[in-house]
Amino acid sequence: MFLYTNKQTLRGTIFLSSPELSTSVLEGQTLAMGMWSLGLGAVGAAIAGIILANTDYLLTKPAPATLEYLENADLKTIDDDEKIFKARSLWEKSGAVIMAEASELSSLKPRLDELGVPLYAVVKEKIGSEIQDFKPNFAGEIFLDETQAFYGPQQRKMGGLGFIRLGVWKNFIRAWKSGYQGNLNGEGFILGGVFVIGSGKQGVLLEHREKEFGDRVSNESVLEAVKKIVVEK
Repeated sequence: MFLYTNKQTLRGTIFLSSPELSTSVLEGQTLAMGMWSLGLGAVGAAIAGIILANTDYLLTKPAPATLEYLENADLKTIDDDEKIFKARSLWEKSGAVIMAEASELSSLKPRLDELGVPLYAVVKEKIGSEIQDFKPNFAGEIFLDETQAFYGPQQRKMGGLGFIRLGVWKNFIRAWKSGYQGNLNGEGFILGGVFVIGSGKQGVLLEHREKEFGDRVSNESVLEAVKKIVVEK
C-alpha cells in the first residue's frame, strides 16, 4: 500500500510516493553535507596555510656573502654629481657597518664614532623622493647599489607571503611609530640585511639577513662584531 503526498502546481496536482520522497530528501541532505564538508575543508586549509606562512619553512635560505663578492660591488653616490666607486673603499682602513635597508641602527652612531667605525646604508634604487624620505631616519651616509650586490648573492623576496606574517605587521607598526614609512615601489619586496665588515682582509664579521620585512639585528650583536675590527691609524 502506498501513501501519497501532493504538491500543488499551476497545472494540477503531482503525487509523490513515499520512496520517491525519501530519495529526494536524502539527496538534498547529502548535497548539504557535501557543501558543508567543502566549506570546512577550505577553512581548515586557510588556517593551516596561515600557520605555515608564519614559520620559516617557506622562506628562501640566504647564501652567505663573501668579502671577495662584496668588495668589488659598484656603488654610486646619491648627490647630483654622481660618482661610482668600489664598495671596498668604505671599509679598507676602518671597517664599516653597512645596512641594506634592513634595520634601525642610527642609535648606535655615537658609539660607532667612538670606536672609529663608520655607519653606511645602501639602497637598491632611486625612485621619486624615496631616498630623501629615508635620510631623516638614518644618521650615516647613503649610497646607491644598483647591482643589488648587498642583497645577494642569492636575492630573496618576501612577496605576498609577508602580509599574513604576524612578525611583518609588528615590524611595520614599530617602524611607523619611530617615524619611518617604507614603500613597496619598484623592487620593494626584496629583503635586505646588515653587514659588519672588518678593515683590510678581516672579512665579514657579522652578516644578518632579513627573514621578513623589518626583521632587525640586535644592537648588541652589531657592537660585539664591531669591537673585533682593527682600525688602521
